[in-house]
Amino acid sequence: MLVAIGSTRAPKVEAVRRVLAALAPLVVPLRGASVTALDLGDVGPAMPLTLQELLDGSRLRALRVRERLRAQGEVPDLAVGLEGGLDVRQVAGHRRAFLMSWAYVTDGQRGAHGCGGAIELPPSLVEQVVDLGRELGAVADEAAGEIDVRSRHGTWGMLTRGLVDRTRSFEMALLNALAPFYNAERYA
Repeated sequence: MLVAIGSTRAPKVEAVRRVLAALAPLVVPLRGASVTALDLGDVGPAMPLTLQELLDGSRLRALRVRERLRAQGEVPDLAVGLEGGLDVRQVAGHRRAFLMSWAYVTDGQRGAHGCGGAIELPPSLVEQVVDLGRELGAVADEAAGEIDVRSRHGTWGMLTRGLVDRTRSFEMALLNALAPFYNAERYA
């Protein structure tokens, strides 16, 4: 089985590998699945700021990686798109922003989304990202006093003191998106 992911970012690729390893004992076709990761560049906005942009971004990543591999003569059994970003909302007159991780999986016939949860960003980070138009990765680097936070534990890890990292948030999103595939009888 070939599983394609529309990103080469380490936390995203690792999330796919972990989920496949977790599901392999339960889902025979996933045993020994190989993973191909392709850098698709920017599929959507550099910093999604709405739920719709997150859903669209994850879906487009999966569809594009599938198209690209098909053009190269390979047909993935599953194509995965993972997208992280913010869902910015006005709640009771106050702006709130929630960092979210979304996954979309397709086998070419059907597709499904899954969310990896949400964590509220502190107002100081929201201001930097939403008002000043900065990418969350750069803002997180400054806030954490580190370099390239997004390629390791991510803003998730920074905000949760490492209890939930970026990889873990994408794992949960992918497990949820794959549910109609590995638990098909419940989705029939």
